[in-house]
Amino acid sequence: MAKGVVRMSHLAARILFWTPRTLTILFAVFLGLFALDVFDEGYSAWQTAIAFFIHLIPAALVLLILLLAWKWEWIGAVLYAAAAVLYAARVLPAHISWALTIALPALVIALLFSTNWIKRREIHTAR
Repeated sequence: MAKGVVRMSHLAARILFWTPRTLTILFAVFLGLFALDVFDEGYSAWQTAIAFFIHLIPAALVLLILLLAWKWEWIGAVLYAAAAVLYAARVLPAHISWALTIALPALVIALLFSTNWIKRREIHTAR
């Protein structure tokens, strides 16, 4: 090993690899919880089912991006950052709490995938 080069430990590599993926799954579950509000709307069974699946679209998109980002971290970095910025632009300044609740986690996930992409070689060497 060259002088001055610090290798990533096995544990650090595992944490860096799994953190954005785990947080994304938790974020998708969190977004999916918002779909449960359709059951209080008094719709018919078909209307409730349709509304439920429509409300699950954001969570499904988050998971779809995760499928791509699992192999190509830069895709996760770009798309989660774009989603955070677009959502924040849509709800700010009227709903700061919404932006913090939805856009901030997406931005954190984007930053973690970005770090994964930058450190990709080190992560895969240490694993």
